[in-house]
Amino acid sequence: MCTSLGYTDAAGKAYFGRTMELTMDLPYQVAHFPVGFERTSVVPGHPALKFTARYAVLAITMPDRMPTAAAPATIADLRVLEGLNDQGLTFSLLSYPAAAGKQKSIDVTQAVLSASDLGAWALGQFATVAEVKAALADQPVMLQPLGLLGGVESPFHYVVHDASGAAAVIEFDHGTMTVYDNPVGVMTNGPKFDWHLTNLDNYTFLTNVDKPSATFGSYTANQPDAGIATAGLPSSNTSVGRFVRAAYYAQFAEKADSPDLAIQTLAHVMNNFDRPRGVAIAYPADGGAHMEVPGLSSTGSKPYETEYTCWTVLSDHDRKRFFVRDYRGLNFTGFDLIAMAGATVPTVIPLDKLSSGAIDATGLMKAKPAN
Repeated sequence: MCTSLGYTDAAGKAYFGRTMELTMDLPYQVAHFPVGFERTSVVPGHPALKFTARYAVLAITMPDRMPTAAAPATIADLRVLEGLNDQGLTFSLLSYPAAAGKQKSIDVTQAVLSASDLGAWALGQFATVAEVKAALADQPVMLQPLGLLGGVESPFHYVVHDASGAAAVIEFDHGTMTVYDNPVGVMTNGPKFDWHLTNLDNYTFLTNVDKPSATFGSYTANQPDAGIATAGLPSSNTSVGRFVRAAYYAQFAEKADSPDLAIQTLAHVMNNFDRPRGVAIAYPADGGAHMEVPGLSSTGSKPYETEYTCWTVLSDHDRKRFFVRDYRGLNFTGFDLIAMAGATVPTVIPLDKLSSGAIDATGLMKAKPAN
C-alpha cells in the first residue's frame, strides 16, 4: 500500500521518501500554497476552525469532493496527502482501515480540526515535529466522512518528519487518536504502529554484512554471489513485510557524502518498494481485494484489482527540495521551495502533466564520433 522512511547522510542531514500504492489513478494535483494562504476546517456541530499559513507548502493534493459543472473544484477543495514546507517539515497520509470508530466527545463550543485538513494545518503552521505534537495536545481532531470514498471516515494514519530527523506517527485506531514518537522513522500500514515496533524484536539477527562461507561437517560451503545478508528479510509486499524491509534499508543504506548523492541514494532505496501493476492481483468475486482504502472502487475494465505505485516522493529537509515521480515517469521532477519564496498566490499543476520518460541521447551520440 504505502511505505515511508527517513534517511540521513554522512553529515547527519535528513531526507524522507514514500510511495503511494492504490488500485487506480486519481486526479492528483501538485499544489504550492504560499505564506498567508487561509483555510477553514469544518466539522458539523462545532465552530469552524480558521487558520492562516505561516509557512509555504508544496504538496500532492486531492479534491475532497466530486467536482461538477455547476461547482468545479477550487483551490479550497484540495486536501494535502503528502507535502513539505519551507521549514523542512514533511507530512504524509498512509492507508489505515482500522482508523474509524467511536471518537472522544468534544465540547460543542470548541473549534475542531477535521482529519482531512491535518496536512494543511500541520505544514502551514509548524516547523518541527515537536511543535506539531505540542499543538495536537490542545487541538481536537475528528475523523469525517469522505464523499469521494463513499462516506468512509478518513481511513488513514499520518506521519511527520522534520529537518532534525525527528519523526512521529499520528494514528487513529478505532476512533482513538494516539501520537507516537517514531524512533525508526519508518511507517507502512496496519497493524498499529506500536505492533510494528514490537515485531522488529523478531529481526535482531539482521545485518548488512555478508557471510560468504560456512562449514558443515567437513564440507565448506561458499556463496558465489553478494547479497546473502538480505536473505532474512521478509519478501512479501504486505505492510508487515515492508515495515521490516524499510527499517533495514533506512538503517544500512550507505550514508551519502553530499545532498545530491543522498537524494540519488534515497531514490534507489525507494525503488525497492516500487510495485508494477499485476505482480499481485485479487478477484473481488473470490472475496479477495487489495483495496486498503475503504470506499475506493475500481473503475477499470480488468476483472481483477492490482495495487501499483501511483507515485513516489523524495524530500530534502535541509535544502527544502521536493521530488515526485508518477507511475508513467522514469525520472523525478523537482521543486525548490526556497526558490519559490515570495509567491503570493497558490498555484496548481496536475501530477500527470509531470510524467517524463527517458532522456533521448541519440543526437548527442551521433554528434560525438570516436577519434
